[in-house]
Amino acid sequence: MLLQESFQNKERSGMLYLVPTPIGNLDDITMRALKILKSADMIAAEDTRQTLKLCNHFEIQTSLVSYHEHNKTVSGEKILKALKEGANVALVSDAGTPAVSDPGYELVVSCVEEGVPVIPLPGSNAAVTSLIASGLPTDHFLFYGFLPRSKKEKEAALEEISQFPYTLIFYESPFRIKDTLAAAFKTLGNRKAAFARELTKRYETFVRGDLERLIEHLSNQDIKGECCLIIEGSKESADTETNEWWRELTIGEHVDHYVKVKALSSKEAIKKVAKERQQPKRDIYQAYHVDN
Repeated sequence: MLLQESFQNKERSGMLYLVPTPIGNLDDITMRALKILKSADMIAAEDTRQTLKLCNHFEIQTSLVSYHEHNKTVSGEKILKALKEGANVALVSDAGTPAVSDPGYELVVSCVEEGVPVIPLPGSNAAVTSLIASGLPTDHFLFYGFLPRSKKEKEAALEEISQFPYTLIFYESPFRIKDTLAAAFKTLGNRKAAFARELTKRYETFVRGDLERLIEHLSNQDIKGECCLIIEGSKESADTETNEWWRELTIGEHVDHYVKVKALSSKEAIKKVAKERQQPKRDIYQAYHVDN
């Protein structure tokens, strides 16, 4: 068991502060975040050029060190060494909360293992910001982050969470959002959804409706800015017994449901039915073609 009493020893140094930064509107930074950024011995930044703009705006003169996806092992070791020697380090990403779909997780793990206090600050986060304005349920939700880039892997990832009854939250690039919407519609069906971009900025935009309408609306749009996609959770019960809605269907009817209603190919539908019925795919294939 590892116990951290963050503020019991006021004289202690060598702390890692996780500092959220604005996702667009600089007025969203907190007073506490500014205080930590100014008083820290160093700021570990995903992109020092981007963070320097923030520092210049708020007259922060703390030295910057680079910590990003491609140097996190080497840089992380140096930062950990500085922490163990008593330096206070503020970790920031380009925007939002560090370690959420951004570098930082590995450094946090290393600090925990070495007994270095990790102090999280509350602040800007695109996932929660988009969720609370989406019009979709907020009591339970699954934050997925970025889906895989390839079509096959993306659809497989969506398939894995297709039965979750919770609101689903995704981050996406403006260059891939249309492909992701198409994959979601194909895999999850036409669920309620909301699309958000440029959160807190001048061109903040929300599109609410269902996946089919979002696809139609955005088809001719030149989409710019980082995007959030919020999708309704599955309405089918998560309970194993009651979730076997297909019990009264023949295998052919079961496969046809996914082909006609969910718009899956027969190959994809057979694979899904085999998984749900826990039978070999070849048996489902043979039974389907007998029924049809």
